[in-house]
Amino acid sequence: MKRTGLVFFPAFDWAISPTHPEREERLLYTRDQIFEEGVMDLPQIREYKTRMATFKDIARVHFCVPDIDAQITDAHLISAGSSLVIADAVMNKEVHNGFALVRPPGHHSMTVAHGNRGFCNINNEAIMVEYLRKHYGLRRIAIVDTDVHHGDGTQEIFWHDPDILFISFHQDGRTLYPGTGFVEELGGPLAWGSTINIPLPPRTTDKGIHYVLDHLVMPILDEFKPELVVNSAGQDNHYSDPLANMSFSAQGYAVLNTKLAPDIAVLEGGYSVETALPYVNLGIIMAMAGIDYSNLREPDYSPAQLQESPRNMEYIEKLVVQQLANFRDRERVIAKNRQEAKGSFNYRKSIYYDTDGIHEEQTGSVHICPDCAGYRTIQSSARNPYYGYHNVFCVSVPTYSCPQCQAAARRVYQDMSTQKYDFNYVYLQDRLQDEYKCLDVKQNLETEY
Repeated sequence: MKRTGLVFFPAFDWAISPTHPEREERLLYTRDQIFEEGVMDLPQIREYKTRMATFKDIARVHFCVPDIDAQITDAHLISAGSSLVIADAVMNKEVHNGFALVRPPGHHSMTVAHGNRGFCNINNEAIMVEYLRKHYGLRRIAIVDTDVHHGDGTQEIFWHDPDILFISFHQDGRTLYPGTGFVEELGGPLAWGSTINIPLPPRTTDKGIHYVLDHLVMPILDEFKPELVVNSAGQDNHYSDPLANMSFSAQGYAVLNTKLAPDIAVLEGGYSVETALPYVNLGIIMAMAGIDYSNLREPDYSPAQLQESPRNMEYIEKLVVQQLANFRDRERVIAKNRQEAKGSFNYRKSIYYDTDGIHEEQTGSVHICPDCAGYRTIQSSARNPYYGYHNVFCVSVPTYSCPQCQAAARRVYQDMSTQKYDFNYVYLQDRLQDEYKCLDVKQNLETEY
C-alpha cells in the first residue's frame, strides 16, 4: 500500500453554461462513488483541504489579457491551488503520491490567455510545474497527458523547454478537437524531442494504449530520468464519453496508472458523468494507493465490444517505432539546430478560442543563447467579446535562464514600456527573479504580481 493524498474540488457553483459539458454536476457522481466505497476512510488515503493559487502563481506561467482578474474566477484559483496542495504534500513526503480531483480543467490554456479555449482559462499542470521549480528546485519533470484531446496548451507552454518532457496520447487530431498533436510536433528547435505526440486512431482500446505505454512511454521515461512524473489525467478516452470516439475502460485506466506510477495526477477532461467518471476516478485512486482494483467494472462493461482491430494495432506499432526513434535522435537534431541558428527563432501563428469565439494572431521570437534556452518575446492581438481589442507585447525569462539573457530581456521590457509603440499592455515574466509585471500603456500604470 502507498500513502496517497487526495484533494477534491468539484466546483459545484461553477459552469461554462447550464447545459455545457463542463458544468456543476460533472463530478457529482464521482463524489458519491468515492464516499459510497469508503475510500476516504482507508488508512492510506489522506484528504487535504483546497486552497487558492495566488496571482503570482498564475503570472509565473501566463500572460493574461488584459489582466488576471479578467480571465479567472475563484473556482479557477481553487482548482489550480488544489494542485499545489498536492504538490506540497508529495514534496514534503507527507504522502507517496497524490491526486488533485478538481475542475475547471486547464490543459488547453496557452502562455498568452485571451479567454477560454477547450473549456480552459488557466493551465493547472503548468502552474504546478513552475511552482515546483520555484519552491523545490526541480528541473526535469515529465508530464504524461492521457486526455482524449491533445494537450495543446501544455505543449505550447513548454515547447521551448528541454527540461520538461511532454508526452500526449490522444485521439488523432484529424478526427477531434483541437486538431493538433501530430507526430511531427516534437518541440522547439532547442528542445526538439522533448515533446512526443501519440495520435491514436478512433476506437483504440486498452490493448492499444498499453502497447504504447509499455513500448514507448515507459522507455522514454527511463531514458529521460525525470525528477517527478505528472499525469494530466483526462478520462475522456473512455468508451462511453460523449465527446470522443475511443474505447478505454476504467480497468484500463487503473492499470495505466499502476504502470506509469505518477507522483501527481491532476484531473482534466472526461464527460461521461454517470457511467465513466465515477469508475475511472476510483480506479486511479486505487491504483495510486496500491489497492486491489481487479474487480473494478463499469455496469455496462463488455470485453467483447472492446476488441482492438488488427488495423489499429498495425498503425500503433509503427507509430511507436517512429516516435521512439525521434526521441533518441533529439541531441543530434538540437546540436544541428543550434549550429544553424542566426540570433533567434521566429514564428507566426493563429490561435482559435472555441469556447469564447476569439481569434488570436501571434508572432514571437526565441533568442538563441549558447548557455541557456534563451528568452522569449511574444506579440499577440485579439478581440475579446467582453473586453474588446487588445494588442500586447510579452517578455519571458525562463526559469533556468543565464544572467546575460535575463538582463537582455529586462532591457527589452524597459524599452517597450517607455517607447511609443502601439500596444495596450506590456508584460514582463521573469521566472529567474520571480518577478511579474503588467504595464497598462494608456494609463501608464504598472502592476506587479
